[in-house]
Amino acid sequence: MKAATNDFSQENKLGVGGFGAVYRGKLEDGHEIAVKRLSKNSGQGDLEFKNEVLLVAKLQHRNLVRLLGFSIEGNERLLIYEYMPNASLDNFLFDPTKRMFLDWEKRYNIINGVAKGLLYLHEDSRLKIIHRDLKASNVLLDEEMNAKIADFGMAKLFKPDETQGNTNRIVGTYGYMAPEYAMHGQFSVKSDVFSFGVLVLEMITGQKNQHFQNGENIEDLLSFAWESWNKGTGTDMVDPTLKTRPGSLRNIIRSIHIGLLCVQENVTNRPTMATVVLMLNSLSITLPVPSEPAFFMRTNTNPEKPLLQEYSSSAGSSSFGNPNVLIAKPSSRDQMSTNDVSISEIDPR
Repeated sequence: MKAATNDFSQENKLGVGGFGAVYRGKLEDGHEIAVKRLSKNSGQGDLEFKNEVLLVAKLQHRNLVRLLGFSIEGNERLLIYEYMPNASLDNFLFDPTKRMFLDWEKRYNIINGVAKGLLYLHEDSRLKIIHRDLKASNVLLDEEMNAKIADFGMAKLFKPDETQGNTNRIVGTYGYMAPEYAMHGQFSVKSDVFSFGVLVLEMITGQKNQHFQNGENIEDLLSFAWESWNKGTGTDMVDPTLKTRPGSLRNIIRSIHIGLLCVQENVTNRPTMATVVLMLNSLSITLPVPSEPAFFMRTNTNPEKPLLQEYSSSAGSSSFGNPNVLIAKPSSRDQMSTNDVSISEIDPR
C-alpha cells in the first residue's frame, strides 16, 4: 500500500474524513484503488474498523462500494476500496458549477441507485443492516455516475427477527438523523428511510438540508419542501440549474412527494425501501398523502451551529424565548457524536 500510494504522499491524498485520510493508489497491474488510512487518534476505534471490514466484505451489490482488502500492522490500519473517479455526490451536488452537470436523468438514476442499495442492505442481503450515516458525502459515483453507498463504520447488523435497536451512543450526521434516533437513540430500517428522504430533497434543490437558502433567508429544507408541496408550489424548490426534459417535471414533483413520505415524524408512516423502490419505478402507484414532517429548525442568528437541541417536530416543543426556532431539549443520555466527514468526502482534483 505504501508503494501503491507513493508512501501516502500529499499528491495522492484525495481527502480527509472524520476517521483519517483517503489516498489514491495504483497497484502493479495498473488497477486504481482508494486507501483509507485510519488516523491513530481517529474516532473509529477497533470496534468500528472490525465492523466495517466484516460487514462490507460480505456485501455484494452494484450500488454498494466494494471493499477489496484491508491491512493491520502495529498501529497502522488500512481499508482498500475500489476507486471512484467521480468522488462523492456532495462534491457535485453542492457545488454551484459542478451540479449543472447533474441533469434530472442523472439525479434520478442516483436516487434510484441509493434506494436499491438500501433495499439490499435492509432486505435482500443475507444480513440485515442499518447504515446509520447515509448522506450525500457517503454516496460515491463511478465513471458513469452510478451511485454506490459507502462508509459502513457506523452500520448496525440486525438479526433476522430484530426490527428496532436502542443505543446510548448517537452516531451520524446532524440534519440526516431521524428524530427518534437523534432524541432517544432508537433506530431501525426506517431511520435510514428518513436519511434517504432528506437526500432526495437535497437532490431536487441542489442544497444542503442544514444550509438551505431560500432567497436571502436560511431556513429548514424539510419545512420549506412541505409548505411548497402543500401549497402546490413544489416547482419553487427545484434547483434552477437543473436541466429537465419535457415531461420530467411531473417526475420531479413525485420525487418531492416520495421524499416527504420518507421524512415523516411517525416511524410507521414512513415507507419501507421496498415500497420506495416501487414508487420510484412505477408512476401508476398512488402515493399516500404525507403529513407534516419532523423539522430540524435553525435560528437566523447562527445557521452554522449544528446543535442537536435545535430539533423540533410537528408535535411542538418549547422555544426558549426564540421565536425563530422550536427547541426540544434532549435527555441526559442522548449525547450526540457527529461524524460530519468520512472516507467518501473526496476532492476530485
